[in-house]
Amino acid sequence: MSKSRLEAFTDAVIAIVMTILVLELHQPTTDTLAGLVGIEKKLFIYIVSFVMLAIYWNNHHHMFQLVKKIDGRVLWANNFFIFTLTLVPFATAWAGDFIDSLVPQITYGLMVLLANISYLVLTRELIRINGSDSTLGELFQRYNKSYITIFLNVLGLLLGWLIHPYFVLIVNIGILIMWIIPDRRIEKQYKK
Repeated sequence: MSKSRLEAFTDAVIAIVMTILVLELHQPTTDTLAGLVGIEKKLFIYIVSFVMLAIYWNNHHHMFQLVKKIDGRVLWANNFFIFTLTLVPFATAWAGDFIDSLVPQITYGLMVLLANISYLVLTRELIRINGSDSTLGELFQRYNKSYITIFLNVLGLLLGWLIHPYFVLIVNIGILIMWIIPDRRIEKQYKK
């Protein structure tokens, strides 16, 4: 199967999700900086979510530079991945409205955890179809960054539950910093 339609579909869905995300932001009611008071939390979590979507898109794009083959299982794994990303506007809006509340923050954290698990599942399916001896397989076979990310997601949820809901967001921001630069090994392989 050709990977180009899968990439185009994923690009389109992520672009739509990013657009929906910004629709949850409402302009200030005044023309002064004081007008930003009251929407600063929504603006902050919007930026976090936008950066998260951009990081997913960058890493998905980089990974697919190494993909030679896909199959039906890869299509479903990718659909699972983009499904989780479509939950971002909902979770962002709720967490932005109730940034100090446990349930919206846990929901946000669970959405991020689900997205990270789905990205790992997609990676595993791509390795399966392209082979563990492929460039993709060699680079991602023991890709501990994904497992560390999922562990940190769970840790953030536990800290949010036990200590304060802010910890869900704090840990997820730390994870984003860890992923902001796509794997340089992929770029080196792509340049060959």
